[in-house]
Amino acid sequence: MSLALLCSGQGGQHSRMFAATANVPEAEFLFAHATCLLQGHDPRELVCAAPPAVFHDNRTAQVLCTLQALAAAAALQSVLPQQVIVAGYSVGEVAAWGVAGCLRMTDTLDLVAHRAQIMSHAATPGDGLLFVRGLDREALERLCVTNDAEIAIVEPADAFVIGGGRAALEVVAREVHGMGARVMQLPVEVAAHTSRLANASLEFRQLLETASVSPPRAGVRLLSGIDGASVIRMEAGLDKLAAQISHTVQWAASLRACVEAGATAFLELGPGCALGHMAARAYPALPARCLDDFRTQQGAREWIAALTSRRLPD
Repeated sequence: MSLALLCSGQGGQHSRMFAATANVPEAEFLFAHATCLLQGHDPRELVCAAPPAVFHDNRTAQVLCTLQALAAAAALQSVLPQQVIVAGYSVGEVAAWGVAGCLRMTDTLDLVAHRAQIMSHAATPGDGLLFVRGLDREALERLCVTNDAEIAIVEPADAFVIGGGRAALEVVAREVHGMGARVMQLPVEVAAHTSRLANASLEFRQLLETASVSPPRAGVRLLSGIDGASVIRMEAGLDKLAAQISHTVQWAASLRACVEAGATAFLELGPGCALGHMAARAYPALPARCLDDFRTQQGAREWIAALTSRRLPD
């Protein structure tokens, strides 16, 4: 079997996001490192005590989401099958490089913290993201061109995220709603994956030059977010990882690439279950779960063990 690990982006943070990883010895060094990045605030305590506005702050959110993916991977490493595919959504793509073994895990956290700062510095105040479902891409692109917005992420089944300034997104939201589509403001403070962050891509690429990078571990296939292609050459992969900040994320293509590469199940590492649900809707014949589905990491370990023995629990 081949398991596709999906690393989540921002938006799904919640007070119990570390329930399955908080007490895992293999992940303790990651929580300690993240505590330093969060000005001495233990992330496990932060998400329980702080108001949501605090952990939706761009830098804090990117660190928390990356930490969860890395901690989950550390907790589950010993039971993962020999063949693993790793894909990341938005900031989750940086986490995916850590999960795949291309970046050291603590370096991954450091890079994400810098990435968030670079993006926030390059962003225009009031920029953000809007989720749209139920409108075809051609119609949505016309609205975006007219209103100075851009498609930031392409998801399966006519679902999209668009980015732009507050005024532009408000106009698009009204028009989309009037056309009968679903629309929702996302708790993200930058117009990620749009040309508004072109300078951030350039700066992050320079930062990546200082990173210690290795090919994926044996048996691991890493996918690029802007086209769903496998990362074969590290330099080209780093180019795409940086470009992703200001280019459309082709998430539907990434999920399709997982299946084409032989994925027989999906597991979203979290936080949240958005990616797992997308995979389940797009490929209903394949098992798809989220770490948040399990109260403990032991539950996830047992599910993976059942997968490898072809026995799937409910």
